Amino acid sequence: MNPAVLYPLQPDHPELVAPFAALVRRTGARRLWMCQSFQAETHQVLAYLAGAGHTVPVGTSVTLLPLRHPYEAALQARSLALLTGEPVVAGFGIGNPDFVAGLTGRPYDSPRTAVRDYLRSVRALLDGERVEAGGPYHHLDGALPLLPHAPRVEVGAGVLRPGMARTAGEAADVAITWMTPPGYVAGMLRPALEEGAAAAGRSRAPRIATAVHVVLDRPGRDVRALALAATAGHREAPHYAAMLRAAGLTLDPHDPAGSADALLRHRVVVAGSAQEIAGALDAYRRSGVDEVLLNPTGVLLGEGVHAAVEDLEEILAACRSFLPGDRQEAASVEPGERPGRLVG
Repeated sequence: MNPAVLYPLQPDHPELVAPFAALVRRTGARRLWMCQSFQAETHQVLAYLAGAGHTVPVGTSVTLLPLRHPYEAALQARSLALLTGEPVVAGFGIGNPDFVAGLTGRPYDSPRTAVRDYLRSVRALLDGERVEAGGPYHHLDGALPLLPHAPRVEVGAGVLRPGMARTAGEAADVAITWMTPPGYVAGMLRPALEEGAAAAGRSRAPRIATAVHVVLDRPGRDVRALALAATAGHREAPHYAAMLRAAGLTLDPHDPAGSADALLRHRVVVAGSAQEIAGALDAYRRSGVDEVLLNPTGVLLGEGVHAAVEDLEEILAACRSFLPGDRQEAASVEPGERPGRLVG
């Protein structure tokens, strides 16, 4: 039980992310993850932090593949590995169709083909191979200079539903998921990843890294309100709403209290004491998730960076001390049933 931590916003200066990087270095958390940023660009922020002494494992969850050619993507990822001296997960996703059309002139006819071809080119370049690709979404004839001393870079794909999970199974090292409940991972995504890997003749499916919203239940905090604030940008998007319905969640915009309780009950948002959170996160491990990304969006938005880091430090300590024998007691606590004031 050694989660990673996620800085989930788009910073306008690297110093906003520095407390998260310092937390990873101080606690030995598995990795620092960042999302696509259109303010201070993600790779540049992580490079800045490495130059400032925060040489920790990092991951991108996810950068949008229409922004850069696969050659540039492989070069950026390997550069981070060289600058940090640590392993890197380079995660990629396609973005929404309007975004793709704004950069390329039209949406991808086959998003899965675009992702598959892109990941294969990036992986081959990182492995020192010469790539000759002439598919519908990128042209490439070249290779990166060999650097055998560079730390390992894993290539990841953003995965939300079984179709893209099968594609990730064919070509990715890591499947990166957001807001996917443990039962959905185990019942829908993991089998699709295995199907994709088998179809491609791969010996194993990609490992799974899942971002999970966490809220430490402190006096005076409204857990339900923080759960709604944390998930607002994603749960209202059609593809996330479809995934959550498939996972068994009923989210009614006219019933915010009921929606918050559903998010908490299904562990889309994990709340409670640090020990209760550690116990609830164990459900992700048992569902097949290899790496949990602790996502403190609600507290970060409501109370700022230092409050979010303080929460994460307590949760990390609880996860390190968690034993499987604690599972039954922890699972019996239902954060969604805690009384609370609902804001709005």
